[in-house]
Parts: sequence; structure tokens; C-alpha cells
Amino acid sequence: MGVQTSFEKVHFMNKTIMAIAAFSIALAGCRGGFDSSKVADATPSQVVRVEPLSWWVGMKTPLQLLIGGPEISKYEVRIEGGDGVKATAVHKADSPNYLFVDVQVSSSAKEGTYWIVFKNGSEEFKYPYKIDARRKDSATRSSFTTSDLIYLIFPDRFADGDPSNDSTEGTAEKADREVNLGRHGGDIQGIIDHLDYISDLGATAIWATPVLLDDQSEESYHGYACADYYHVDPRMGSNELYREFVQKAHGKGLKVIMDMVTNHCGTAHWWMKDMPFKDWVHVFPEYTGTNVCFSTNMDPNASKYDLNLQESGWFVPSMPDINLDNPYTLKYFQQWAVWWVEYADLDGLRVDTYPYNEKVPMSQWCKSVLEEYPNLNIVGEVWTSAFAQLAYWQGGNPNRDGFDSHLPSIMDFPLHEAMTGALCEGGNNPSWGHGMIRVYDCLSEDFLYHDLSKMMIFIANHDHSRMGDTFDHDPRKMKLALAMLSTMRGIPQLYNGDEMMFSCKRGDWSDGAKRIDFPGGWKDDPVNLFTKEGRASAGDIGGVDYSHAADLHDFTAKLFNWRKSKDVIHNGKTMHFMTRDNTYAYFRYNDTDAVFVYINNSDSPMQVPWNHYAELVRDTVKGTDVVTGQEITLSKETVVPARTPLIVEFKR
Repeated sequence: MGVQTSFEKVHFMNKTIMAIAAFSIALAGCRGGFDSSKVADATPSQVVRVEPLSWWVGMKTPLQLLIGGPEISKYEVRIEGGDGVKATAVHKADSPNYLFVDVQVSSSAKEGTYWIVFKNGSEEFKYPYKIDARRKDSATRSSFTTSDLIYLIFPDRFADGDPSNDSTEGTAEKADREVNLGRHGGDIQGIIDHLDYISDLGATAIWATPVLLDDQSEESYHGYACADYYHVDPRMGSNELYREFVQKAHGKGLKVIMDMVTNHCGTAHWWMKDMPFKDWVHVFPEYTGTNVCFSTNMDPNASKYDLNLQESGWFVPSMPDINLDNPYTLKYFQQWAVWWVEYADLDGLRVDTYPYNEKVPMSQWCKSVLEEYPNLNIVGEVWTSAFAQLAYWQGGNPNRDGFDSHLPSIMDFPLHEAMTGALCEGGNNPSWGHGMIRVYDCLSEDFLYHDLSKMMIFIANHDHSRMGDTFDHDPRKMKLALAMLSTMRGIPQLYNGDEMMFSCKRGDWSDGAKRIDFPGGWKDDPVNLFTKEGRASAGDIGGVDYSHAADLHDFTAKLFNWRKSKDVIHNGKTMHFMTRDNTYAYFRYNDTDAVFVYINNSDSPMQVPWNHYAELVRDTVKGTDVVTGQEITLSKETVVPARTPLIVEFKR
């Protein structure tokens, strides 16, 4: 397809945007001394896109519009409609079909529709641009913290709330639930329909994997190969529905975290047909993948060759690597993040594949977003088992090379590996370094981290095997994992379905099979695990035994609803104790309260070595068993059954 042809294929939202603005234009009339009726409206073939889609008065982030249209660089650009908004500079790109326009929006600007006016000789036309007022206290919005439980949702596999959009005319891949790596029809409405389920589980925040347009011809279900950064995938809903989802989530006491991908787009992204700049993405003579060598970012011995492959190589052949060293590209992605926070009223961001980005521009990206929203939490996916390398990426860490990522939070992959690895190793006498010693050793590395309260902890996420398979369908292991997830330092995240220990489709270990549909999310499902009745009657579903669903769900809800009000868990200190018998004990404590956690991962009942804890507790302590709600006396006589957690809260 040629360049001219690509611009004739108008973005499916363009007409809608112009129609919405039309009413405001009519009302605005000749505001600012500009008679809009004397200038023709731009046709969809003249101005194909303007991004960001809108802006606000009172923003700190400088506004630079990306404007696309055939030979648009031939035109002079000005902004009419009021004294508070004006174009201050116009930059041409490598392609003649783009302009980048710096726009000043003064604090005195009035909200409403302004006009971007294009002029080339006697030809002149205008395009509407909306400037809105900000929400009250938008800049000082709060975010997710250690007091939250983040519920991770994979939208395409969670619930199909609107079957009419399962397949849409303007998108490449159609829905087929029989294709594990295909689209199944889950959408934003499906999440809205189950907000009560999420809230009742004890969650206080939702992180949904990407819902923006992914128009790959296959495997588009995951959303990580973005084709349009400013529009929700029509098979997921719309921008307006996403904003409604956030509003309704807030009404249920649920925060919303958006999953953002700055490292790569998809090959189906509209700009891949005609990039603004030749270096908008990283280009090689032939396909070159990343070497996935994160250590090149901090290794004093690393070659520039290896570092370049780490930063510039493509994630996979279908995902071109974004070049954030290009200042226009970086500005585009900085504004993009701010736009979605402001437009949708978001509570936080999660950044995919964080170390694959160029580290200095990404540091500037984080800093820019935080300058606009100082209290916003951003968590980065830093998938590494190396403790020191993980610590390097957390903002404020005293790195020897002076680098500061400005990234507030990091995902604790070493703890995930320690917990799941330990719980898969039973027996009473595991070899040294195995069993629950893995978890003890992991937390002993906490001295490396700049801020333990800004670490997302998790048992698994959408990139891991389902816990039913990891734990060999043993609900006792799942309860041990949930006990740790609900009581350890950091911000807990639970992947949808792990509250019932979902298992993947047998015989297929692809990512698509692991990201199984949530039973009950589709109208023709024979069992509905979203309901109490469905969980109580659940048995075999697709060859997997779900008879444990009700018990595990209630266990999860009990722990995380209890956790909501426990400052000692949110902000308390940790003291842990090592043994060689595949058990693990720790206290979360502050000046007035304490929670004792004992994890018996062995195959036998274990007597708690209470006298080991004398530096923190008395010979006997009376408290409340968090799971049963019953009073309990802790002493050297306390025995915990095999493969069982004990969680007791008490006053110090």
C-alpha cells in the first residue's frame, strides 16, 4: 500500500471526533475575533489525525500536536478561537505527511473548541480542537499503595459483556473461542458487569492488560501490539466506555491502573505504513531481536554493541521497537500517558517490558508524568531474578553510576520465583537453599531496595503458568501462597482466577491456553464461577476439577478483606526466622500491633518453636486466628498441620 493510499484510509474514529466538536463549534461562533464560518472545515482526507485528541487548561506538560495528512507539511498552521491558545512553533518531519506543532495553553484560556487553521496560498481549512477544564484536584490525585490489593484482569478472557462487538468490521481478527491464541470476546463491559465480584473479593484496585487497539491479523487478543495509542479496541468497547468503567470502578471503591507499552508497538500500527521520522522505530537491515541482556544497563564492562541490541532490538518480529531517543517520539509517549490519566481519571500506571526501553529517555518519561501527577504510582515490569539489577530500576536507588530511573515501583519477580519454587518442594528436610529457605533468602536481600513499600508482589501474572498447574492441583499450596501474598511487605497483586486456582487447558502450554476463559463470563458457559451458587456446585470444567473453587475463593476473600484495614500489614516492619524443616515464620509489627505468620510447607504437623521468637514476644500470646476468627493462644505448644498456614493478629 502506498503512502497516499494509507492516508485515504481514514481512521475509524476521525468522523466521530469531528461530529462531536461540531455542536461546540456552532456555539462558539466568532469567539476570539475569528469567524469560523468563513473557513472551510477540513475533510477527512485533508487531516487524517491530530494527537493528542484533546487537552486541558492548567497542565504542566508541554503540548505538541502530531498532525497527519497528505502533504500536510506544505501548510502554515495557526490556532484561532481565543487568546489563551496559540501555536508557537511548527516542525516538519522526514515524511511530508506530518507536522509537529507546539501549542501554548495559558492558564487564562477558556475551555471550549478552538480551530487549527491550515493555509497554503489561497487554500485554507480548519480542524476543531477541544480544550477542557481539569477535574478538581486532578494534579494531586492519589494512587495505589501498600493498602491495596491489585486484581489483574486479562480482558479478552475475563467476561464477554457485549457479544455484539466480539468481531468488528474494521478490525482484522475475528472472535473464535476455539482458538487458544485468538480472540474470545471478553471486553470492558464484562469487567463493569463484575465489579461487585472484584470488590467483594477484597480487591481495591484493578490492573487490566492493554485494551487499546491491537489490529494484528493473529494473536491480537493480548493487546500488547498496539495499533493506535489513542483509541480503545472496538472489540473491547470505546474510549467513552473505558472512562465509564473507571468511573463505575471508583464508585465501588476500586482504583484503576492502566497497562502502558512504551517499548514497542505492533506491525499493524498505522504509522508503520509511513513513519513520521525514519528513526521513529529502530530499523535494521534485517530483522534483529533484542538480546534480553538487562545487565548491559548497569554493567561497567558491557560493550556498546550489546547495550544497543538490548535497547534497540525488537521484542518479537510482530512488535517494532520504539526509538525513544528521538525527541519527538519521546514527547509523543509522554503526552500519551498524561492524556489517558487526565481523560479517564486513572489512579496509576503499569509499564510493560520496562528494561527493554532506552533507560535515559524512559527516566525522562517517568519524570515528566510525575511532574504532572506527583502522587501517581507507576510500576514497571522488570523481569529479572537478580536482586541488585531489580533494585537498580527503582527510582531514588543510590546507583553507583548516578542513574535514577524516576520509576516509583518495581515488580518483585525474585519473590514470585522464591514463593512458587518453595511451595513446589515438599518434604520435611529439603536440601539447603530449597523449600521455604528460598523465601527467607529472598527477603534477606531487602537491604538492596530503596523503598520496600513500592514493590508489587505476586504469585503469578498473565505470563506465568496457571497456579493449578504450578501447584499440581493442590489447594493447600495455594492457601500457603495466598497467606504470604496477603501478609508480606509490598503491594500485592492477584491474577484473575488464582483465587480459585485456575488450571490451563490440558495438553496445550501456549500463552493462549494459560490465559483461559473465566467460567461464567460467557452466556453459554455451563458453570458460572462469578456466583456463590456456581462455585458451590463446580466440579469438572474442561477436564479440570474445580470442586475446591468455593473454599479457595472464600479463603482469599477472608484474607484480603481483613487486610484492608491493617496498617500493621501496610506499613509495619518484618522480622523472620529461619529453620531447616521446610517451615517459615515471620512477624509484621509496629509499636502497638503484630501479626504472626507461620507457613508449614512440610508433609507433617509442626510444633511452632515459640521460644525462638523471644526477642519479639512473651512466652504465650493471646490473639485471633485471622482465617477462623477464633481466639488462639500462641506458645511452644502450638502445632500447625501439614501444608497449612497460620495467621494470628494480636496486640503487643
